[in-house]
Amino acid sequence: MTALTVPTRPERPVTPLTSTVVFVGRGIRHSLRDVEALTMAIVLPVMLMLLFTFVFGGALDAEGGYVQYVVPGIILLCAGFGASSTAVDVARDLSDGIVDRFRTMPLRSRGVVTGHVVASLLRNLVATGVVIAVALLVGFRPTANALQRAGALGVVALFILAITWLYAGIGLAAKSPTAASGYGFALLFLPYLSSAFVPTDTMPTWLQWIAENQPITPIIETIRSLLFGRDPGSDLWWAVGWCALIIAAAYVWAAWLFRRSAGRR
Repeated sequence: MTALTVPTRPERPVTPLTSTVVFVGRGIRHSLRDVEALTMAIVLPVMLMLLFTFVFGGALDAEGGYVQYVVPGIILLCAGFGASSTAVDVARDLSDGIVDRFRTMPLRSRGVVTGHVVASLLRNLVATGVVIAVALLVGFRPTANALQRAGALGVVALFILAITWLYAGIGLAAKSPTAASGYGFALLFLPYLSSAFVPTDTMPTWLQWIAENQPITPIIETIRSLLFGRDPGSDLWWAVGWCALIIAAAYVWAAWLFRRSAGRR
């Protein structure tokens, strides 16, 4: 008696785009479930904005206009706080062994990092919107037209993408989620060494040089100029250039670290 053989359909390889979409969905679901992290990414910058506006604002601007100056810096600070969780998420995936599991599946496992980055970008854009809404409630009044506001939002999104890829690389380089959190925390001090909260010409000479030649200052000045209808001038090109350089360098670094971690396993 001849045994019947049932023809099987050959498995189609999963495309890189499909893998990325799967991991982006996974990252978004994790973000929605981690309510505490999302809440802190919003609440902490809002508290800092209220602190600088109502506690320090009178000393820095007696006429009450400090909120017009400080909001762009708070927006970038909000992005930094929100993106910092990416380092912890990536490090946790590596330490938990889930990445090894993904490597056994017909998926482009490196997409797990891209998924975290895209989910963080979307999460931080929402948090940025909340921070801007609170700023409007406390007296922030941008004078830009619709095109300039869209340009400012584009620069914010570009910065979030850059800092998130950098945090993803930190997560891959760290040996544990705790270490990733510690390394990432250091980056959160950069806005304080820029024109985010006070003009750079009020700083000591040696610190003024640092503040004027680090990436955050031209990004903040570009956002500030666009929100108030001014021409950002060369700051715009410096801001875009810095963000593009950080994205390219961080992506290459993250890809190299991911391949390196695969070789160790």
